[in-house]
Amino acid sequence: MRKSILRKAGRPGSGLGLAALLCVALAGPGHALDQVNAAASGTSSDVGSFIAMKKGYFRDEGLDVKQTVFDSGIKMIAPLGTGDLDVAVGSATAALYNAVARGIGVKIVASNSNAPPGYGHNVLIIRKELVDSGRYKKPTDIKGLKVAMPSQGSSATAMMYSYLTMIGLKFSDIEPVYLSYPNQVAALANGNIDLGLTAEPQASQAIKASGAIRITADDVMEPNHEASVTIYGDTFIKKRPDVAQRFMRAYLRGQRFYNDALKDGHLAGPNADEVIAILTEMTSIKDPQVYRSIAPQGAEPNGTLNIPSLKVDLAFYREQGWIEGNVTVEQAVDSSFAEKAAKELGPYVRKK
Repeated sequence: MRKSILRKAGRPGSGLGLAALLCVALAGPGHALDQVNAAASGTSSDVGSFIAMKKGYFRDEGLDVKQTVFDSGIKMIAPLGTGDLDVAVGSATAALYNAVARGIGVKIVASNSNAPPGYGHNVLIIRKELVDSGRYKKPTDIKGLKVAMPSQGSSATAMMYSYLTMIGLKFSDIEPVYLSYPNQVAALANGNIDLGLTAEPQASQAIKASGAIRITADDVMEPNHEASVTIYGDTFIKKRPDVAQRFMRAYLRGQRFYNDALKDGHLAGPNADEVIAILTEMTSIKDPQVYRSIAPQGAEPNGTLNIPSLKVDLAFYREQGWIEGNVTVEQAVDSSFAEKAAKELGPYVRKK
């Protein structure tokens, strides 16, 4: 039985290295799976992990991944530090860097989502009434307006800072309001905020529900911005490094499968139908057409981090007084798991 599994999994083009093949063979009946406790946002930003779950990549590696949904990446840091969580997907927040500065064991281990040109997944939208009344005519007219972002010290705040700098304004020129993405949709509709920097598909929902108007997206605000990352807890890294490595292999297989769904700024590639089916099953958005119409996030198939982007974000957090102590991006990063997994899986070749 094991030989037949190995022959099937190891066929040319399968993208599985020898270590992964051995895990496939060992994950059959009679072998207990290693449990991994993961944090998720429950949105399309978790697509790589969703794919790894639904396609059986985690099980191939002998893993049983249990996901807990958090409404903010900031709330993931404490349980990662205590070992209650093993892995999380979220933005590289000020809270994460503060945890590192205090000696709490959390590490950014891989890229999760980014914003290459054409893949503007985080969208800045404005209330239609402000456009109709003439209050907003040009980008600098956002001065003095209430702008919603998911949380203080999130990568979205840094992205907004980059955009404000681009148009000649300061972060202090806006009134920041911190709301989760779903709550931004309602707040725009009832006039409690003026603009929202919100992720798809919530941005499209707000446009459809309240007539909100799209201004720009993150691929223009800060091209190739490191929007979200994969984070490991110190206990996971030090006490279960083999499990952590197997998780990364499965996760990168999910990211590569997702990349094969991307084409021309949409989910329109060879794997698009399967990815959309997974997203409609695993998220609250049940209309496949929504995912076909929006700009999806970009994803790095080898998990390679955009270190310069992380440094820009950290510099902004420090400028705002949100960083406690002296900490660098390098202190917060451990790219060894992604580098090893990418080598084990072999070079990524886009499916045509």
